[in-house]
Amino acid sequence: MSERAAPFFCPYCGDEDLRPSEAGHGAWECAACNRAFQLKFLGLLARGLQRDSANNVEGDRI
Repeated sequence: MSERAAPFFCPYCGDEDLRPSEAGHGAWECAACNRAFQLKFLGLLARGLQRDSANNVEGDRI
């Protein structure tokens, strides 16, 4: 088993001053914007990523 992966930057402000949180596994705190967030691996996609002819990822619509 490998060590847990660490995020490189805050998903909210982009700063790199992150620390593991006491809230539990995968929880991180950003000292720059004072936010806490959690990373969680959900699993592998059964079908994988499929691209259409315009090189857009299918199902990645906003």
